[in-house]
Amino acid sequence: MSSPTINAEKIQRLEEQLLEAKRDSERASEDLKKSIDRLSRLFESQWGTLMESLVEGDLVRILRERGIDVNETSTRLKGQFNGEHYEFDIIAIDDDEMVIVEVKTTLRVKHVRKFLYRLDQVKNWIPRYKEFKIHGAIAFLRAEEESDVFAENQHLWVIGATGDSASIVNAPDFVPNNW
Repeated sequence: MSSPTINAEKIQRLEEQLLEAKRDSERASEDLKKSIDRLSRLFESQWGTLMESLVEGDLVRILRERGIDVNETSTRLKGQFNGEHYEFDIIAIDDDEMVIVEVKTTLRVKHVRKFLYRLDQVKNWIPRYKEFKIHGAIAFLRAEEESDVFAENQHLWVIGATGDSASIVNAPDFVPNNW
């Protein structure tokens, strides 16, 4: 007569063990997801840094070839103005002129639009550049949605990152916008 009780107890223990194993599996799955997300962010960050280095290395030379006499570059200019955060990937600058460069691995129209908004704000966000002649440039490895054409139509410099260098792809008679 005690066997139905033993079976019920065994079944209950097995159910508890199964429930605990399920919880362990869910925790392990969540930990794995967090690790993958962390590695993905690290890869994207390192890939972005590599792209920026590729573009920055040639930037002064290719801009000078187009008549923009910049002499130095800096990366990752970050700040905050009236609660709004901003970041610019690369800035090429001289005494009164600068080119702000947005770098993307895969360029899309939404990236160009967002960058145009940031260019419209730059003199408000960073008043020390209020008197500067500012140009915008988009650098990319691959363009989708004809975003490179869209960028050029917005009078941005368009820089293609190819192999181990970068080059301006705008027509020789291209005239950039001033912000």
